[in-house]
Amino acid sequence: MALFGTDGVRGLANGPLTADLALTLAQATAVVLGRGRIADARTAAGRRLTAVVARDPRVSGEFLSAAVAAGLASSGVDVLDAGVVPTPAAAFLISDIDADFGIMVSASHNPAPDNGIKLFARGGVKLPDAVERRIEEAMAGPKLQPTGGGVGRIRRFADAEDRYVVHLLASLPHRLNGLHVVLDCANGAAAGVSPETFRDAGAKVTVIGADPDGLNINDGVGSTHLAHLAGEVIRTGADLGIAHDGDADRCLAVDGDGNVIDGDHIMAILAVAMKRRGTLPDDTLVATVMSNLGLHRAMAEHGIRVEQTAVGDRYVLERMNEGRFGLGGEQSGHVIMSEFATTGDGLLTGLHLCAEVAARRKSLAELASIMTVFPQVLVNVKGVERSRATDDDVRVAVAAAEAELGDTGRVLLRPSGTEPMIRVMVEAADEPTAHRIAGRLADVVRG
Repeated sequence: MALFGTDGVRGLANGPLTADLALTLAQATAVVLGRGRIADARTAAGRRLTAVVARDPRVSGEFLSAAVAAGLASSGVDVLDAGVVPTPAAAFLISDIDADFGIMVSASHNPAPDNGIKLFARGGVKLPDAVERRIEEAMAGPKLQPTGGGVGRIRRFADAEDRYVVHLLASLPHRLNGLHVVLDCANGAAAGVSPETFRDAGAKVTVIGADPDGLNINDGVGSTHLAHLAGEVIRTGADLGIAHDGDADRCLAVDGDGNVIDGDHIMAILAVAMKRRGTLPDDTLVATVMSNLGLHRAMAEHGIRVEQTAVGDRYVLERMNEGRFGLGGEQSGHVIMSEFATTGDGLLTGLHLCAEVAARRKSLAELASIMTVFPQVLVNVKGVERSRATDDDVRVAVAAAEAELGDTGRVLLRPSGTEPMIRVMVEAADEPTAHRIAGRLADVVRG
């Protein structure tokens, strides 16, 4: 089984994901990303390779990040340890100091017992699949083993948070003065930096989920558990709420009435704002096939084209880079603003969403009404191989469903990449129709 998934290496910490694996992975990363540039553990210009290492606050991150730093330093790479910062902060810092690469230890929105290792190349960009495969192969090969002065040093990245905050604030088109925002930091990596940044941007801030103890990350709080945030927005009379996940590369929101504003709504609001300012390249938004039909309709009404990709923020980013587009993302709240970031950034997204509310002097609910959500039903049909999605009887059933829906809905069959299962997704003008057609297609897929 491949070591790398859709977003780095992830698993139960001290289960499959051990300190030994983290150290070996770091050593292999030094071999592959430093290949052709390491001569006696130094570049041709005499500058030692440098890597940024960071983590989220889950308890296992302490020993895993230590193992990663040890693997790099033992390979002759100087390590700047940024400590607990969001994943997008790590990506930004790699670019900001022109480090050779970087490693983030985080399992994102997963529960505390899990952890993960995300790799970034120079510039703070995620690695292509081919490079990840080379690193996995290098784990079984010879390691770089300099001695004496050739080994790397591990130093604290003392101004890591300050650099990131300054970057975020400099990106804003409008201050947040007059806004009351509730922030849910998921007891994660955003806890130390997000409240400070929103306050510096001018907002009044109420904070929840900002007491990480290493074990409570994503536990009933954050972007995967919005009920607490919605209740706090209503209780305090705040204008809106912003929720991050454990490593703060996502942003979801709730309006003043506690209604969820998902990634599609957020992208719609930001796309229209960017087009109005003339900062949306080619008037194009990049979204995955799971984005709601309502997003496509709203964008068409505003003269904005939607480019579709497979599910996964890495595929969104690939298409954005290919077309030099400026905005893309997913329903889940991974939103990429390529002018300011190389990956999804929950703080950046939340700040820009709040800036639009402040600039327009409209509520988030009013701004979100730009998009009407089509009811979406998802049925997971387990125990069937991915090839079943292309069988003749299934294709005939899908064609019949599409003909019945016309331009009032859509059908998507998506095989799982990790297990024998096909996901049947149907959108329609009303929920009973969506349920009826999805159930009918699921029965056909089951055979």
